[in-house]
Amino acid sequence: MKYSKYSVVIIGSGVAGLYLALKIASQKHVNDGILVVTKSELDKSGSSLAQGGIVAVLPEFNKDDSISSHISDTIKAGCGLNDFNTVKFISQNSSCVIQDLINLGVEFDKTPDGKLSFALEAAHSVPRILHVKDATGRAIEDVLCQRVRESDEIEVYENTSAVEILVDKSNSAKGVIVYNREADSYEAVYSNAVVIASGGVGQLYAHTTNPEVVTGDGIALAYRAGAKVENMEFVQFHPTALALNNKNTMPLVSEAVRGAGAKLCDSKGKYFAHDFDSRGELAPRDVVARAIYSTMIKNGDDNVFLDISQMGIEFFRNRFPNITKSCEENNIDISDGLIPVSPAAHYFMGGIKTNIYGQTTIENLYALGEASCSGFHGANRLASNSLLECAAGAYELADFLSERNLDAPKNYDEKVKTILDKYVQDTDNCCDFIDTDIEEIKNNIKTIMWENVGIVRNKEKLTNAKVELAKLSKVLNSSTCSHIIECYETKNMILVASLIVEAALARENSLGAHYREDFPQCAEVVNKVANNAIESKCEVENGEIFAE
Repeated sequence: MKYSKYSVVIIGSGVAGLYLALKIASQKHVNDGILVVTKSELDKSGSSLAQGGIVAVLPEFNKDDSISSHISDTIKAGCGLNDFNTVKFISQNSSCVIQDLINLGVEFDKTPDGKLSFALEAAHSVPRILHVKDATGRAIEDVLCQRVRESDEIEVYENTSAVEILVDKSNSAKGVIVYNREADSYEAVYSNAVVIASGGVGQLYAHTTNPEVVTGDGIALAYRAGAKVENMEFVQFHPTALALNNKNTMPLVSEAVRGAGAKLCDSKGKYFAHDFDSRGELAPRDVVARAIYSTMIKNGDDNVFLDISQMGIEFFRNRFPNITKSCEENNIDISDGLIPVSPAAHYFMGGIKTNIYGQTTIENLYALGEASCSGFHGANRLASNSLLECAAGAYELADFLSERNLDAPKNYDEKVKTILDKYVQDTDNCCDFIDTDIEEIKNNIKTIMWENVGIVRNKEKLTNAKVELAKLSKVLNSSTCSHIIECYETKNMILVASLIVEAALARENSLGAHYREDFPQCAEVVNKVANNAIESKCEVENGEIFAE
């Protein structure tokens, strides 16, 4: 087995991971370098599929906006389960992060007179979303990838998976074991700063907007190492994915489309969104997703439609060229103004418990972005807050790490040695899949989660999911497999799926993205955020929080 050392190891190559690597490299010389580990290619991540944009709280350019307004919108969407101080911190730091991204080379769309163009999305009280057409995540990711490749401080391991955190007997991370698919070999990477930025859990579900690499690996990795996880029941289902069959990843139809004026209608042409909420198409995602789901069930349909005719087809083609391209590639004719859509698993509000510095409950182990749970999103993420959290979290963690000694550890204890010994073996003769169809197990996991732990849940469905996942775990664990990447991935999927089920069973009420039809009433956290705001010396009036 190969051994190496780095000052910082970052697992994941989305916006959070790449931006962190660049910020560390720009702030401090690290003696042992920075390593980015990515399961696929550098530019393949959930961030690259983010369409709508990134929240930008810039009152100096956007006179109708304020930090207070963004805090209120975020907390209302999160049903009050948010950590107030985290929300306030990220909102206040939005402007410096956005300016830094612009300085790095991200070219956000502008109005004809050269000013930043702010779009409106659901549950935002004012337009505050910066965008690059309908491919904002891709645009940011491309700039960051280019900068990372140019950096002499950063090394990248592609097609490589982290399989175990090295944790010593003092509960401190000392590095990570990685497995490279192409070399078919393990490597022990020693480091005093291990960062998990590996994304969410979308591929646990049969219908998702997430790329195939997003299987909850980082969350499973941290949990097995002993880190605490939190809010695992909160899986957000995006209301409008392009309704296609037999697709591992369903193309997203951005919330910005509804923000620009598109209306939801059923197969009979009836507009229905306002029947469920006075905000109609611009209600929070959980509300709109349930409205679509209920309408599909009622009518026996596989999808509903987004009516874009009122905004004009040519306007739509110009404003949303990538969505237009997705429709064309899937033989969907938008000339009649109707786009078939249905909900899909999209974003995970739970994850590895962290503070605003990205610190987990294990020393030297950090988490960022969708893999983390900092309390920013609460029970339901506000649209386009995801890229902001990635960037703001990375910005702050880089500052935090700049004050620490990042020299790689020079020795390790018996607990770490025991972990290492597991991987020092002949890797040619330890895998046998003759009686095990890994793809079938993966598909079964996705079906179980979609049918039982989806948009609408109840005790019977959740209990059934728990039983069925346990059966799949037993089958997988009875197979001889110690390092094939598909085996690790599938075990991670079962573990994280089981954690979601347990949390969903334990929460016997409905809140945000977690909806229990056997407990339909929200029964808690009504005053939590207001109390936090008052304790933080902010004013609360008629549900609005004034933080400036």
